[in-house]
Amino acid sequence: MFQLTKEEWHHLQSQIANAKYWGNQDTDFLTSQNVILKNKARGQHRKYLPFVFTQAGVAMLSGLLHSKIAVEANIRIMRAFVGMQRFLGANAQIYQRLERVELQQLDNKQWMQATENQIEIILNKIEESSPKLLPEQIFQTGCVWDAWAYISDLVRSAKSRIVLIDNFVDDRVLSMLDKRSEGVTATIHSRYCEPFQTDLKKHNEQYPAIEFVQLPHKNHDRFLIIDDKVYLMGASLKDMGAGLCAVTELQTSPETILAFVR
Repeated sequence: MFQLTKEEWHHLQSQIANAKYWGNQDTDFLTSQNVILKNKARGQHRKYLPFVFTQAGVAMLSGLLHSKIAVEANIRIMRAFVGMQRFLGANAQIYQRLERVELQQLDNKQWMQATENQIEIILNKIEESSPKLLPEQIFQTGCVWDAWAYISDLVRSAKSRIVLIDNFVDDRVLSMLDKRSEGVTATIHSRYCEPFQTDLKKHNEQYPAIEFVQLPHKNHDRFLIIDDKVYLMGASLKDMGAGLCAVTELQTSPETILAFVR
């Protein structure tokens, strides 16, 4: 952790201002390009310059803080760093073009309108190349974080319901389903397990309830239903990425799958 200089702080403020000008409300992405601002009351006043964390600093801090909020915040921050690195690497040439266009704009104000059109084209290209949820994803052995992040994004994308059909579940599944948006229902179809029932009861006493339905018979495959989409999972949700596995979006309707497990 270190304290920004006046020049660095002014530069960071100008980046946020530019992002707001272009209609980008997610200014936290820009502030995480090099560091994560430390939320400290005195850093909000001109008398004090803000403190910041490097990526390594955030990683070390995660070894000291173990509350649920701290762990979730650390995961989001580290994902921002990883996503930023991949994004910048994939779009390096586009950013170089954008820089050249901006220099031309400074050299000749008569090109203003044409330049704005070029910038809009470039920004649209960046949006098109941004990472998106794929209907099919394969995870190599050991890619537990990539698999966890992918399933997390699927859960967050739900608008109305999430249904998990999985023989083997534990408290990690409850943590995953808690990432869903407010108002989205969650149901788990699984075999009966006394320790998990205890975890589920305690969970539902504090957080939005997750419904449990006991499977009437053993199922070989695992399925994740997000609204009207069905995903075939190559491993139990809690074990995704531990071994070579895949997630595939099926054309089958959710009602067909649910009819088979009743």
